[in-house]
Amino acid sequence: MRAISVPGTCVIGLQWGDEAKGKIVDLLTKGRRYVVRYQGGANAGHTVVVGDEVYKLSLLPSGVLTPGVTCMITGGVVLNPAKVLDEVDELVSRGITLDGDSLKISDRTHVILPWHFAEDRVLDSSTGGESIGTTQRGIGPCYRDKVARSHAIRLGDMYRPDFRDRIHHITAEKNRVLAAMVADGEFEPLDANAIHSQYAEFAERLQPFVADTTELLLTSLECGEQVLFEGAQGSLLDVDHGTYPYVTSSNSSGVGISNGSGVPGKYLDRVLGVVKAYSTRVGGGPFPTELEDDTGQYLRDRGNEYGTVTRRPRRCGWLDAVAIRYTARLGGVDALCVMLMDVLSGLDEIAICTAYEIDGRRTTAFPSHVDDLRRVKPIYETVSGWREEIDHITSYDELPAAAKGYLDRISDLIGCPVDVVSVGPGREQTIVVNESLAKC
Repeated sequence: MRAISVPGTCVIGLQWGDEAKGKIVDLLTKGRRYVVRYQGGANAGHTVVVGDEVYKLSLLPSGVLTPGVTCMITGGVVLNPAKVLDEVDELVSRGITLDGDSLKISDRTHVILPWHFAEDRVLDSSTGGESIGTTQRGIGPCYRDKVARSHAIRLGDMYRPDFRDRIHHITAEKNRVLAAMVADGEFEPLDANAIHSQYAEFAERLQPFVADTTELLLTSLECGEQVLFEGAQGSLLDVDHGTYPYVTSSNSSGVGISNGSGVPGKYLDRVLGVVKAYSTRVGGGPFPTELEDDTGQYLRDRGNEYGTVTRRPRRCGWLDAVAIRYTARLGGVDALCVMLMDVLSGLDEIAICTAYEIDGRRTTAFPSHVDDLRRVKPIYETVSGWREEIDHITSYDELPAAAKGYLDRISDLIGCPVDVVSVGPGREQTIVVNESLAKC
């Protein structure tokens, strides 16, 4: 297996998340100075398979598995201290060294606290009776406090002399709000002393990793060092440009790179868009190509389509080229990585959504309002499938003609070349189509 190496790269998902971005980040990591996670929180799970070892991560960048690379969590991320420390401990127990040189966490990152979990439990996370898809991990409430400012705590605040006073002040305010939201007799006030004690311990353990990541990144890029940016979730979940309100709480498309990391766009030389060979979605919201039939279940079973973090079954459907073309344009994508191609083996025919029909009118534009997206009818083009398994194939030329035809059609519809094809979860089950990405 050849390693992939291109400078100034960002990897983003172009669907509703779960596109297997972690595998591409892992393959691109070698030779980088930094691998950067710039948005989201512990609601973003990614799995990396190395030989017989399976690693499931939520906050740590996938590049953490490559020796000699420094991984970063920047200020655009919301941090669950207990979760990130659990991930550190798990990796250390499996022989992976993590210290202040190999992991940097921004002092600007906002911290998820017990009241954020409490708010997630009591707030209505639905609209019109349909769940917006929250993972109940305090992510949304933490981002809400970040924007509101008065009740926010950043990692750097935990090392200031007034940290205890801030915890007591905010806890009192949150207890008043939560008490009004919970039925009489069911509210148990948060204990400010216990919270401070717990988070002071977190602060002590995290201190070796805390850094001004913005300064480090800007200096590194000015010196011409290679940096890899790792997007979390998917572009269709972007809070500003996705299927709002059925979205996450951060900018998960390519537009979030700069505001999440502090790095100007001029340093981004290449953007790789990661897509599954079909579509999946978790939680509520419109899904034009969803298959609620045997074919949908076939994709779910073949692809093990259950959330890395939540284990919730994912909704499955055909590839939506209208949606992907939109997110590829939004993110300035240069090339595609098509993942889980092996899942489609065994199908005689495969459908691709090439356009929408709405109110009797054909369009290839992705609707800006969720209600309009809910009303669209997908217009499909059918291509030949293939019966043979492809998970052992190591070169593009060895793929079945129908599989190559499917990839060519995806490239035509999206307007980007396919540079990488994944035919299984392992590092070695990766086909590099564009040889300019290959490095001995």
